[in-house]
Amino acid sequence: MSSEQLGTARVFTELAGIAAAQRGLYPVLPGPELRAAARDAIGVLDLAAADVRVERTWTDGDLHGEELSWTVGFGPRTRAYLLKPRDADGPLPGVVALHCHAGMKYAGKEKIADGPEPPSPEVRRLRDAIYGGRAFANALARRGFVVLAHDVLTWGSRRFPLETTEGPPAAAQRGDAPGAPLSETGAAPAGGTGAVVLSEADRYDAAAKAHEHVVAKYCTVLGTSFTGVVAGEDLAAAAYLRSRPDVGAVGCAGLSGGGLRAALLGAFDPDQRAVVVAAMASSYRDLLDRHVPRHTWMLWPPGLARLGDWPDLMAARAPGPLMVQYALRDELFPEEGMRRAHAIIGERYRDAPESYAAVFAEVPHSFDVPMQERAFDWLAAHLKE
Repeated sequence: MSSEQLGTARVFTELAGIAAAQRGLYPVLPGPELRAAARDAIGVLDLAAADVRVERTWTDGDLHGEELSWTVGFGPRTRAYLLKPRDADGPLPGVVALHCHAGMKYAGKEKIADGPEPPSPEVRRLRDAIYGGRAFANALARRGFVVLAHDVLTWGSRRFPLETTEGPPAAAQRGDAPGAPLSETGAAPAGGTGAVVLSEADRYDAAAKAHEHVVAKYCTVLGTSFTGVVAGEDLAAAAYLRSRPDVGAVGCAGLSGGGLRAALLGAFDPDQRAVVVAAMASSYRDLLDRHVPRHTWMLWPPGLARLGDWPDLMAARAPGPLMVQYALRDELFPEEGMRRAHAIIGERYRDAPESYAAVFAEVPHSFDVPMQERAFDWLAAHLKE
């Protein structure tokens, strides 16, 4: 770390101490009280999936697929993929599969679910980097689940027009998106002399990084937050999935930004029977100084730190089943933050330790195939009872 970075770290460490002393940070509230207070502080919107349409259907070997669309009352219609075993007989357990952030917003559901078309080169690149090269929603559906993967605000079908997101060239520089080397985002590759021509997807992803600041400001001035809007859309999707006659008990799962969304869904939806959070657990206090810039605004909703730490909200669903997968070589979270998160969650589950499954994997930021298979087994145990 440079001397300049060390100086910045000291400044913010001192500020954190002052804020903690004067404002009070990370109290330990009972789970039900924390869920209610956090929902209000974050500004979670009450949304519903209305006017649901089946846009098309397809089969892929042993899977049946549906492309759905609905409206949540604002913006473009949400598009979603619903996947289930082709010869399913009777209601099956359902899972809301939540796509990640990863600095890739041109695609949403496609990052984790295959539709009738093959994945784009950008999606393949991302899957190879953090998903073990596969669409985990399809793999999960083949295990006997009805799986719903949907877009949310700023991603995929819910993205903004490119011309509204592109700013000055300096703002359109992608940062820490896993699987996206700098030479593929517009800078000259090593040994080359000219810039790479960006695809429309990469152009959007570069511009969307800076535009997320605008979205966060816009939501905040409306009395909600980026976190609260996305959580509202996820709650609407989960309610739709439960409403289907071919679906029984419902859970959710996601990696990184998808894990963040899974944690929020688990906290705010009492009907989530089982929740899997992959590579998205750390205490706030261990993220300060070096890690704040690398994370989405969804992780920093206004007011949450005065109600509890991030792991407190993750575990506020206790004693409801929760699996947290910690990637110990994660470049986005310090190990001490993961260990502290585990201790906080474990304390919240002290009266129901069998309901909290902690998985420590010696892997970088990812939800690779072994992690996926372990999550699938755990979901089956809790949703197929």
